[in-house]
Amino acid sequence: MLRKVLIANRGEIACRIIRTCHRLGVATVAVYSDADRDALHVSLAGEAVHIGPSPAAESYLQGETIIDAALRTGADAIHPGYGFLSENPDFADAVTSAGIRFIGPSSDAIRAMGLKDAAKALMEKAGVPVVPGYHGAEQDPDFLLDEAERIGFPVLIKARAGGGGKGMRRVESAADFREALASAQREASAAFGDPACLIEKYIAHPRHIEIQVFGDDHGNVVHLFERDCSLQRRHQKVIEEAPAPGMPEEMRLAMGEAAVKAAMAISYSGAGTIEFIADASDGLKADRFWFMEMNTRLQVEHPVTEAITGVDLVEWQLRVASGEPLPRSQDELFISGWAFEARLYAEDAERGFLPATGRLAHLDLPEELARVDSGVRAGDRISPFYDPMIAKIITRGPDRQTALSLLSAALAEVRTTGVTTNAAFIRRLTIQPDFIEGLPDTGLIDRHLAELTIGQAPPRETMALAALKLSGALEPKTVSDPWGRLSGFRLWSEASDFVELDYRGQHVPISFGSTGEGAYAAIVDGRQVDFGLSRLGEDTYLLEVDGRKRRFHLVPGHRDLTIFGDGESWHFGLIDPLAGEDEIAAGSDHIVAPMPGLVKLLRATPGAAVAKGEALVVMEAMKMELTLAAPRDGTIAEVLVSQGEQVIEGAVLLILEPEFGEPESGEPQDG
Repeated sequence: MLRKVLIANRGEIACRIIRTCHRLGVATVAVYSDADRDALHVSLAGEAVHIGPSPAAESYLQGETIIDAALRTGADAIHPGYGFLSENPDFADAVTSAGIRFIGPSSDAIRAMGLKDAAKALMEKAGVPVVPGYHGAEQDPDFLLDEAERIGFPVLIKARAGGGGKGMRRVESAADFREALASAQREASAAFGDPACLIEKYIAHPRHIEIQVFGDDHGNVVHLFERDCSLQRRHQKVIEEAPAPGMPEEMRLAMGEAAVKAAMAISYSGAGTIEFIADASDGLKADRFWFMEMNTRLQVEHPVTEAITGVDLVEWQLRVASGEPLPRSQDELFISGWAFEARLYAEDAERGFLPATGRLAHLDLPEELARVDSGVRAGDRISPFYDPMIAKIITRGPDRQTALSLLSAALAEVRTTGVTTNAAFIRRLTIQPDFIEGLPDTGLIDRHLAELTIGQAPPRETMALAALKLSGALEPKTVSDPWGRLSGFRLWSEASDFVELDYRGQHVPISFGSTGEGAYAAIVDGRQVDFGLSRLGEDTYLLEVDGRKRRFHLVPGHRDLTIFGDGESWHFGLIDPLAGEDEIAAGSDHIVAPMPGLVKLLRATPGAAVAKGEALVVMEAMKMELTLAAPRDGTIAEVLVSQGEQVIEGAVLLILEPEFGEPESGEPQDG
C-alpha cells in the first residue's frame, strides 16, 4: 500500500479521498490556494502546502507547483480527484517522470479518450456503438453547418475536450447554428483551452446511462454496473441513481460488455466511466444505446455505485496504484439495493440557477438520514473561484421507492443561511410524478422547469411565526423581569403587538397577540389567521392550523430570520420603523452584473437601439457563461465596461436612456 498521498484537489472530493486514506493508514497531504487557506480539506489532511493565489489557473492548475509540493513532503503518489488536472495527460507524464505514482490511468489512455472526436473513432474500430455525427477536425463554421444539415436538426454541438456540459449547445435550426457554435467555442476555449467542437444527432428521448469500469496493471477489467444520470439541467447532472430504472437485464449485459471492451481497447487501469446515450422513446432496448465519451477519472456520482456494490472505489484506486490486482472479479460483483445522489449547490434556481457566493452563516446537513460528502463547514465562504458545490446527499434503500423517499426526507432537512442553495429545487424533483414513476430523461427538468423553480410563497401562519420570533415574543421571560411578567397585558383592550417584516423586498405588516396558552391570532397583510404553537426544541416549533400540525425550524440572524419547513425555506427581515427607506435602484434602466465575473462579450454601443430580450453582455463566471439581455426596448445611454474587464457583483454594466424621456432633476418640461 502507498505510504503518503498528495491530493491535487480541493472541496468535497479532497475530503472524500482523505477519509479513505486515513481508514487505510495512508498519510495525506493537502494543497490549498489563498481562498482555501482555512478550508475543511486543509484541516483534515496530515499536512498542507500552499500552492498559489485564489484563481485555479494560478494554483490548482499549476502542475509543476503541485509536483514540487509532493516531492518536498515525501509523497509517493498524487491523487488528482476530478476536475482540474485529473484528465491532463501531460500532468500524468510529469508526475511519473518525477518518480511519483499517478493515481489514475496512463497518459496514453487519457490522451486516447481525452478528445471526443478521436475517442469516437477509436470506439468505432473497437466495435462499440457510436452516436451518428461529425467527429472530424475541420472547424470552419460553414463546413460544420453543412454537416449539421446533413445529420438533420436538431443537433448537439459538443466541445471535443473536457466535460461537465461545458461547450455544449442544442440547436433546433440552421438559423441558430452559427451563434450557438460561437458560444460553445468560447465556453470550450475558456474551460479547456480548446475551442474545437463536434456535431452529433440529438436524440429526441434520451437517457444518459453510464457504466463504471475499473482496470488494473495486470490486464483485468471489470464493470460495476450502471448509473442513470438523465436528470440534467444545461447538460449538468442534478440527481443520479443506480441502478437505472427500467433497465432490462439483456441491455445491462450488453452495456457492461461494451464498456469493458472500450476500456480494454486502451489497456485501461484505474477508475473510469463509459458514458452512453440511450433512446428511450420505446423503452430501454439492448440495441438502442451509443457511446458518448469516457471520463478517465473518478466521477462526482461514484457514491451511488459504492452504495449498491459495497465497494470503496477510492480504496480500489489506491490498491491498483500500489500494483495490486483488482480486489474482485466480475463474477464477485452484484447489485444490492438502490441508491440516489443529489448535488447541493450554492445557486439560485429562481434566478436561472445563478451561482451564489457568500459566507455560509449556518449549515445543517442530514447526516442521520443520508451519507453526506461535503467540503465546507458553517462559516466557510463560497467563493467565485471554484465550483459552488456544498455537498452531495446520498441515500440507499432496498428498493427505488424507499431510497427516493429517504432522499426527499433528507433534502427537507437541509438548512443553510447566508447563501442561496438549490435544496428546494432538488427536493421538488424527488416528488415530481414522472421521476417517481421511474421515467427520467434529459429533458424532464426543462419540461417542468416552471413548477420546479417557482418560489413557494410563505403561508400566512409562517409569516406570523416569523413576527413572533423577531419581536421577541417567543423568548422565555425571567421572573426578575417585571415587564416580561406583564407580557400580553393591556389596560383597555386585548393584547396585541405589531411588526413590519421584509420578505423579498415587500413590506408585510403583521399584528398579533396571544389568545390562550399556546394559541395565537394574527392579522397578516389584512387577513386573520389563528394558530397553535408548541416548542419542540431549540428554535424548532410545531405549528397547528385547522387541525393540521407541521414542524418548522427557525435560524435567527441579526434582525432577520430564516424559517425551514415543508421542504421549503423563507427569509424574513425586521423593518425598523425609524429607519429611512433605502435608495431605490434604477431598476430596468440598469443592467447589473449578478455576480463577480469576466465580461467575455459586449454587444452594445451608446446610442444603439435594442429590443427586449436582446443579448447585450456575455459574462464568464464560475465556469459558465451568463447572458445578460435588454430588460425592455430602448436605447443604450452609457456603456460602463469594456470587453475583457473583470467586474464585481452589482457593478452597473450598461444604462438605458429613460423610458419616457424624463427631464433631469430641476429642469422644467416644455409646454
